[in-house]
Amino acid sequence: MNAASRLSRLHSIADFRRAARRVLPRMVFDYVDGGSGTESTLRENAAAFERIRLVSAAPADVTTRSLDISLFGQRLAMPLIVAPLGLASSFWTQGELALARGAARHGIPFVLSNNASVTLDEAMGAGAGAKWFQLYVPPNRDATKEWARRVGAAGFAAIEITVDTAVPSRRLRDLRAGFTMPFAWTPRKFLDVALHPEWAMRIGPHGAPRPSLMHAVPWGGEGAAPDMRTRLSPALDWDLLRWFRDQWRGPLIVKGLADPRQAKRALDAGMDAIVISNHGGRQLDGAVATVDILPEFVAEVGGRLPILIDSGFRTGTDVVKALALGATAVQMGRAMAYAVATAGEAGVARALDILRAEIDVAMALCGVTKIGDLNPALIRRIGAR
Repeated sequence: MNAASRLSRLHSIADFRRAARRVLPRMVFDYVDGGSGTESTLRENAAAFERIRLVSAAPADVTTRSLDISLFGQRLAMPLIVAPLGLASSFWTQGELALARGAARHGIPFVLSNNASVTLDEAMGAGAGAKWFQLYVPPNRDATKEWARRVGAAGFAAIEITVDTAVPSRRLRDLRAGFTMPFAWTPRKFLDVALHPEWAMRIGPHGAPRPSLMHAVPWGGEGAAPDMRTRLSPALDWDLLRWFRDQWRGPLIVKGLADPRQAKRALDAGMDAIVISNHGGRQLDGAVATVDILPEFVAEVGGRLPILIDSGFRTGTDVVKALALGATAVQMGRAMAYAVATAGEAGVARALDILRAEIDVAMALCGVTKIGDLNPALIRRIGAR
């Protein structure tokens, strides 16, 4: 079956997940699909959307509809952002470039992961769309400052600082599979790859993917180790974020907030936006679902800065629920990973087509013609008193 025929049979992100599961070696699929610990946060992210219901508002004239929003003075064709995906080149050859081009085709930003396998310049050259950069803060301020310089020189429009990775989580699927980057080969892994020849033929000629971008800036410690765990700062606090605000002139976004009490501190530190996130269930096991905590952030922020959100989003209806609860836009990561693993740039474009259609349908059936008219009156919660 050729790529076009395969894509024509995919009609949801759930379909893309099943397709990705077939094409990826199990160790790679489990890396992107899994969560930390018991994976209770992963499950809760999905369950939270089932507890939230939309109110259909017929009859209403919804003949003319628009999904446009404005963010940092720029027009986005819809309220989605392609979230940073670490090791995307393990899903598709130069997967980061495929993600960037797919996002550009839909007029939305792409966020390059600090843990990517392509250079800053390669990412900037992939499509004409807006490019943001996700920074994992190294344990050395000189290195952190150098990242800001290089990202600015390359032309990235914004930086997202990820703050929920002070210590690495225990991801049991990865531990059981022995998943590491770079790959550490074992007979079992060779068999896994042999059982997935499409992936092997695509990735093999380029060699095993490596998180090379993480090593582009020496972190300055003694005996700089290749392990990513040694390259993340456990001392990341608001003082450091205020310091970094002085190093970066563009929009600065703090990613990984889950406590609404931190919203005021983000404002005080000069952040331009926040991303409510539990890292897609990949960090704190047993965490609250982001969409459940969203209204508290909205109350704390009071419209003073944009609120982005991720973790658990799989449908356009999920997106509409978050927007109605007060989010400005939604970042999608795993959904894009499934898409790029299935068919590269074409897969990303197809997945975004699907999400756009789902958002449009949900809006219309809620009697809404533009994103700004979504509001909490359209929401009901199952079991709420």
